[in-house]
Amino acid sequence: MTDETYEKTVLNWRAEVDNNLRRENGWLALAGLFWLRKGTNIIGSDSNADILLPARAPARLGTFEFDGANVILHVESDLPVEVNGVESKTAILDADQEDVPSFITFDEMRMVVVRRSKGVGIRLWDNTREERRVFPPREWYAVREAFRVPATFTRYEAPQIVKMPDILGAIHDEPMQGYISFELNGRRHELMVEELPDRRLFVQFMDETNSRLTYPSGRYHYTEPHVDGKTFVDFNKAYSPPCAFTDYATCTFPPQENHLRVAIEAGEIYPEEQRRLHH
Repeated sequence: MTDETYEKTVLNWRAEVDNNLRRENGWLALAGLFWLRKGTNIIGSDSNADILLPARAPARLGTFEFDGANVILHVESDLPVEVNGVESKTAILDADQEDVPSFITFDEMRMVVVRRSKGVGIRLWDNTREERRVFPPREWYAVREAFRVPATFTRYEAPQIVKMPDILGAIHDEPMQGYISFELNGRRHELMVEELPDRRLFVQFMDETNSRLTYPSGRYHYTEPHVDGKTFVDFNKAYSPPCAFTDYATCTFPPQENHLRVAIEAGEIYPEEQRRLHH
């Protein structure tokens, strides 16, 4: 039996998550990911452009100059182009991992520099993409309060470095600040977690539903802020990573230590049509 107030809270959260997927500059607005080569990279709708824009864009908007470290934008078109809200013809760009990334915007499109294991690239959003409107609603298991379980967070004396694969095939050494322990179906489980400044815990996990009904490479979950190490893991709010919805995201996946030997039949489902679309 699930408490109605609790169920409503989860359903409201799921509706918000679905809206976020479709919002302006959200995951469904992503229209490309282009890896820069050293030298001049042409931006435009011409089929020979290195950064290929939708057909409504100028044939040649300008260039990205890349010296192996820095990226400089040069705008050649008369189309107004803004960098963080200021119309610009030339700009040295900060990547998406910086405190203040340089967002380039024009004609309902947006670009930003990304630094990833594969190299330095340009991520492109197009807010006129039909996917924002027609992508099917996200699918979820029924809410079951039994999958909201009390958990204890234990902080390591020093962060533990774990190997985390990403979708590009690289392995990252990522720090985990601690682990949570909890009981489910009469068994004790542990998951390594990242502790955020607001004391929420970010969990990436795999379980025995991944090859069947949920995203094959695992799911994500943020707990509520822990208080003196006490919190809840709410698997009803476990969700698929962005790579489930777009080919232009660069997700990391759970470390080997976070593979649960139990079927977590809660949270987001990965429907068959999505599997066909993205893999």
